[in-house]
Amino acid sequence: MGKRILAQRLGRGSSTFRSPGHLRVAPAKYPPLTDETLRGVVAELLHEPGRWVPLARIELENGGEYYIPAAETMFVGQEVFIGPEAPISVGNTLPLSKIPEGTKIYNVELRPGDGGKLARQSGSYGIVVGRSGKYTIVLLPSGRQKHILSTARATIGVPAGTGRVEKPLLKAGKAYHKWKSKAVKWPTVRGVAMGAYAHPHGGGHHQSVSFPSTVSRNTSPGRKVGHIASRRCGRKKGARRATR
Repeated sequence: MGKRILAQRLGRGSSTFRSPGHLRVAPAKYPPLTDETLRGVVAELLHEPGRWVPLARIELENGGEYYIPAAETMFVGQEVFIGPEAPISVGNTLPLSKIPEGTKIYNVELRPGDGGKLARQSGSYGIVVGRSGKYTIVLLPSGRQKHILSTARATIGVPAGTGRVEKPLLKAGKAYHKWKSKAVKWPTVRGVAMGAYAHPHGGGHHQSVSFPSTVSRNTSPGRKVGHIASRRCGRKKGARRATR
C-alpha cells in the first residue's frame, strides 16, 4: 500500500497541520459601523506570530477597544479618531467618501462594516484615485482599481513593516520557522520528485507526469492532485500567432 499524500494528511486536520490559534492576539477589525466620531488612544503595539505586521490596540473614550494593523510612525499614546468627522492624519479611520483623492490608505473595508479586508499586510497600501457616484475608486497594491462603496471605512497611512521582504532569510531554518507560525508545511516537495509509492505523479526515470494531470472537481480527495478542474490545456491559439 502506498503512502498517504500531503493533501490527504492536510485534510485530516491533525495537530501537525492545525493553525496555532493560541498564538493569535485578536482579530484585527474595526468596531461596528456608527455615525458618531470617537476619540481613541493607542494603548500598546503588539506582535502576533504569522501576521508580519504589528497590531495596535486602541482604547476608545466610550470604554470599547479594537485592534488594527499599526501604521508607520504610530506610537503608544498617540491620539486617533474613528468616524466621519475624524481629521485627515495618519492612524485615523474615516469613510472613503471623506478621504481626499491621492491619500494612502490601508485596511480598507470591502463592504461597509466588515472590519477591513484589503491592503492589510506590511508595506501594502491603497490610494484613493477618484469617485464614481456612490462608489470610491481605490488603487489596490496589485495595481487593480476597485470600486468600493463610499460608506466603507479605511485607515490613513501605510502599514508598518515596509521592506520586510527585502531582508534575506539567509538559511532554510528561518524559512521553516517563518511558515510554521502560519501552520504551512515547508519545504514542499513536488509530486514528480517523489517515488511512486508516495504520490500519483511519482516514479519513472525522469521528473515528468507523462500523462494528463487534470482531475475532476468531484474526484476523490486522494486523487485530487495536479491541475484540478482545469478548463483548458496547452497554449491559446492567439498566443501561438503572437510568437511567430
